[in-house]
Amino acid sequence: MSLLIVWHSRTGGSRQMAQAAYDGASSEGPVVMLSAEEAGPEDVLAASGYIFCAPENLASLSGMMKEFFDRCYYPVLGKLNGRPYAQMICAGSDGEGAARQVARIAKGWRLREVQPPIIVNTSSQSPEAILALKTIETDDLTRCAELGAALGAGLALGMF
Repeated sequence: MSLLIVWHSRTGGSRQMAQAAYDGASSEGPVVMLSAEEAGPEDVLAASGYIFCAPENLASLSGMMKEFFDRCYYPVLGKLNGRPYAQMICAGSDGEGAARQVARIAKGWRLREVQPPIIVNTSSQSPEAILALKTIETDDLTRCAELGAALGAGLALGMF
C-alpha cells in the first residue's frame, strides 16, 4: 500500500506543505512525492491513496495541477474506485474554488475523501505579495504532516 503525493507550486507554499505531508507519511509506510509535471497515469495507478497539493490561482486550481488531472483523468478512469484521498490548498484568500475543483475530479475518479481539505491562507492580496516566495507557518506545516501520517497509517493498517 503506497501513498502518492502530487504537488504543484510557483512560490514555494504548496511545496512546503507537500514536503510536510511526505515527512509525516514516510514513517508510516511507502510514500512517493512527485510534482504535477512528473506524475503520470502509471504513478496514479500504482498508488493506493493520494494527497493532492496545489495553490489556488485566480479562484481556481493552478494550471499545472489541472494539467496533471487532464493528462491522467481518462487513462485511470474506472480503475481507482474507493481509494482514499485528501487535499491541501495554498491560497491567498479562501481556497474554496480550487478545493471544489479537486473534489469534483476526485468524485469522477470515485475516490473517497478521508478528510476535509486543508486550506492554508497566506493572505496574499497585492501583486507583490502574491508573487513573493512563501513561508508556511509551523502550525500549518504540522497539520500537513499530521494529514500525511494519518493517511499513511490508514493505508498501512488496511483501514482504507
